[in-house]
Amino acid sequence: MDILSFMTIMIAYMIVPIIATSSISVSESLRDGETLVSKGGQFELGFFRPGNSTRHYLGIWYKQLPMQKVVWVANRTNPINNTFGILTLSTTGNLILSQNETSVWSTTAEKQAQKPIAELLDSGNLVIRNQGETDPEGGAYLWQSFDYPCDTILPGMKLGWDLRNDFERRITSWKSPDDPSPGDLSLGLVLHNYPEFYLMNGTEKYYRIGPWNGLQFTGLSDRKQNPVYDFKYVANNDLNYVPNKDEMFYSFTRKNSSLIVSVSVDQYNFVISMWTEDSWLLYSITPADVCDKYGFCGAYARCSVDNLDLCQCLIGFIPKSPQQWALSNWSQGCVRNIPLSCNNSQVEDRLFVYRGVKVPDTTHTLLYETIDLELCRTMCLNNCTCTAYTNSDISGNGSGCVMWFGDLIDIKLFYTGGQDLYIRLAREELETSNREASKGRNKSVITIATTTAAAISGMLLFCIYAIYRVRRRIADKSTTKDNIEKHLEDMDLPLFDLQTIVIATSNFSSNNKIGQGGFGSVYKGKLADGQEIAVKRLSTNSGQGITEFLTEVKLIAKLQHRNLVKLLGCCVGGQEKLLVYEYMANGSLDSFIFDKIKGKLLEWPERFQIIFGVARGLVYLHQDSRLRIIHRDLKASNVLLDDKLNPKISDFGMARSFGGDQIEGNTNRVVGT
Repeated sequence: MDILSFMTIMIAYMIVPIIATSSISVSESLRDGETLVSKGGQFELGFFRPGNSTRHYLGIWYKQLPMQKVVWVANRTNPINNTFGILTLSTTGNLILSQNETSVWSTTAEKQAQKPIAELLDSGNLVIRNQGETDPEGGAYLWQSFDYPCDTILPGMKLGWDLRNDFERRITSWKSPDDPSPGDLSLGLVLHNYPEFYLMNGTEKYYRIGPWNGLQFTGLSDRKQNPVYDFKYVANNDLNYVPNKDEMFYSFTRKNSSLIVSVSVDQYNFVISMWTEDSWLLYSITPADVCDKYGFCGAYARCSVDNLDLCQCLIGFIPKSPQQWALSNWSQGCVRNIPLSCNNSQVEDRLFVYRGVKVPDTTHTLLYETIDLELCRTMCLNNCTCTAYTNSDISGNGSGCVMWFGDLIDIKLFYTGGQDLYIRLAREELETSNREASKGRNKSVITIATTTAAAISGMLLFCIYAIYRVRRRIADKSTTKDNIEKHLEDMDLPLFDLQTIVIATSNFSSNNKIGQGGFGSVYKGKLADGQEIAVKRLSTNSGQGITEFLTEVKLIAKLQHRNLVKLLGCCVGGQEKLLVYEYMANGSLDSFIFDKIKGKLLEWPERFQIIFGVARGLVYLHQDSRLRIIHRDLKASNVLLDDKLNPKISDFGMARSFGGDQIEGNTNRVVGT
């Protein structure tokens, strides 16, 4: 072979991989090692091996990302065991994936095919269509992958129901990073009278996004417009009145077409992420806290992460099992304190309104879209089995009516957002509360009459004292801030300015909140250089906060060990006192121990690794460190795990230091959990 022939062949081999096509026809095929690339270069279709698996699958992934992110898999349940997989298109308009001439997966086109082609679009949708037909809204597609989602929703994809054909589109997690077959978690729309989306763990309800209320899904507290995507919900809640609507679904579009947004379910959560320069940035994750877990507090109770007791019975209800309730076992819920009197025409029940809540499970509800709230109230009180009601649409002045029948389950109290819920109570229940309030008012009248003279005579002294206290408080605040900053400077610890932390945490966005402690909240953040951080924000309501803040900084700044969380710096600005730590990707140990899904990840080798790591950290604190440290609040929630499940002890706010030969000490504060 002469040099010219050799160079010609080499150039041909170099050029072939560069030339990419977005479609195949009946006469063409796709083999392992070959791919289709959408015309704009957004997505790629081909064969891949997930994780450490040796099995081959046909899938779609983002073309432009340096790390493979698969968004759709054809043969989820029937992998190919070698590299001899081949994809072809039949004359009837069906894709056929085969191995050794045996079909392992195929599509089913319900329309007549005429010169069909299979094409990968820039939306990530793999479609089969007749040549020359491109209008999806006109039903031109013979088949499309968007109708058969796996674990990911792409922009423009519909999650919900095709009511005309009784066909559901839902997403299901991978079984593991090495196995894309359907896992335990799935997200789909359940068709009650008042439909809503559920995250299911097998056949059990795991998390409830809540019904659509005209503005958003009620399980989402923040009504602020997000900068990432717009979502829409198309519903046909009453087919008898709106027969021309034949779909009910959720979908979203990106506000910026250059953004890459992933909306998916993994083995544990429903996750929304955005691609940054070199990694995926978590935008939101649900369940976000323990109150998001379905029915955590049982019936007729509300859950709030802002309360010391997470669960509280609704007004007019008492714990079903006081003994279990006292032990913080809230699963049995609550029961009515006084039965309803709906059969007594002389006594009418009353209603108590809860503001800012996630409305209860809508399994047993009735929906009336055309009536107002006042008529809804009347209808509820005239029906002995109605237990609550509210507007079905809270946009504008509110409209529509939804009524609950039976137990009220899965109510969450939001700090911001949520909607009103009207709970039905026995009249005597509210009258009892009113009598107690009235007694208090009568006593107040007597007290006011006898103390008016004393109050007037003491007003001048009070004003003088108030002026003194204000001036003293201003001086104290200045002194306190100066003292804190002096302490921090003496420790030679990096100081962050407040603006840097605000930007890194998106102004302490609730979507970035990853934990809550006795002295404040913890937020995930990302610095300008890309470093991920965890920011502990000291609560302004904490009476003991300053002491713990300085204690934690003082101790951790002097400690260096692979099994202790690393303090990167701190910040004092205005009323804010912040500690900046290294970010621990897997969160706290308790989220694995007490979660039946995550707990499956901790095999015995990982458990021993965690045990030994915590032990090494304690040995260092108690013996090997220059300071002998007693943690005094060591528990599973204060053991954090990095991306490799290495444990690190955190939260030294309660810790005490001792001299090298000191074996005991005194304290005047009760600590520990």
